Amino acid sequence: MNVWDDVVGQPDAVALLQRAAAHPEAMTHAWLLTGPPGSGRSVAARAFAAALQCTGDPDGGAPGTGCGRCPACTTTLAGTHPDLTVVATEKVVIAIDEVRDLITAAARTPSVGRYRVIVVEDADRMAERTTNVLLKAIEEPPSHTVWVLCAPSVQDVLPTIRSRCRGVVLRVPPARDVADLLVRRDAVDADVALQAARAAQSHVGLARRLARDPEARARRAEVLDVARRIRGVPDAVLAAAELVDVAKAEAAAATVERDAAEKAELLRALGVGEGDTLPPKLRSQLRQLEDDQKRRATRRQRDVLDRAMVDLLSLYRDVLVVQLGADVELVNHEQSGAVEALARDSTPQQTVRRMDAVGLARERLEGNVAPLLALEAMTVALRPQG
Repeated sequence: MNVWDDVVGQPDAVALLQRAAAHPEAMTHAWLLTGPPGSGRSVAARAFAAALQCTGDPDGGAPGTGCGRCPACTTTLAGTHPDLTVVATEKVVIAIDEVRDLITAAARTPSVGRYRVIVVEDADRMAERTTNVLLKAIEEPPSHTVWVLCAPSVQDVLPTIRSRCRGVVLRVPPARDVADLLVRRDAVDADVALQAARAAQSHVGLARRLARDPEARARRAEVLDVARRIRGVPDAVLAAAELVDVAKAEAAAATVERDAAEKAELLRALGVGEGDTLPPKLRSQLRQLEDDQKRRATRRQRDVLDRAMVDLLSLYRDVLVVQLGADVELVNHEQSGAVEALARDSTPQQTVRRMDAVGLARERLEGNVAPLLALEAMTVALRPQG
């Protein structure tokens, strides 16, 4: 066992990061890990951070190998190492004040570790002004500091930032590798693991959720059923509203308990009891918390909707595979009947137009178009033509 075990299907990237962590002369103090969703950017970044802090296997392994057994490795992977800072925003963007705090942390000398490691898992979610604040810290970091930025592609990061970072490109791992990980790490049935890995298109986190949560599999099946149910404009409008309602409900379910706990913790810290009137001077702190929670819920809702559209794209991809007679595996094996029916009832040109409509809806959501409007336009375009 070592820290790299969960970095699935990335042998070249792992070899490069291992070499840098084990050999200080090969180190660079700013890294940019890029790869599509599901490629394991965050997992690779945390494994790299653990290897950088690794003090060596208690049985005699060298420092920097990422042994996975020393206290430095285990605390880094758990996110509790004192010289590790991780930013993984649950809001739409990373705030400029958060970046300023990172710069302050990066300037500190490590307290116990080999390096002070700053991991920014969502570097693409920084506005240009925020990124510019980060520029000098990355350009001239202290010798003991390592920045590890993650983004879907190099184009998602400003040229001034990416030109100062050493790039590592990750790829989407094979579905069977992801399934093997689920079997080994989570004791999931092999058939269920492979089905989940294919449905998640090798996204490890999503595959794990699908494999372990029957309700998540049922929700995905309902999303895919939208393609079959839309026969006209009224069906399309209803389907769009249903998708938005499901996303809102899932976002609320994922955040309501956490929101309540955060509010209770803040009130305790402010010395205010349950049901007490909050003094005017303290109301701004509560309002700030509520604003952050709203942003987190918005991000969650967008993520749920985007995932639903990715699932729809996978279905139409399978339809196109059948229509063209391509000799490749279907993503949605369990939906093969619906795939074949859609393939019979449409042409390859119609399928491509439908995929374009889904892609356009994703772009509109990213551009802050109202979700219901974006999805209504999409679902209307999905109805049978002629």
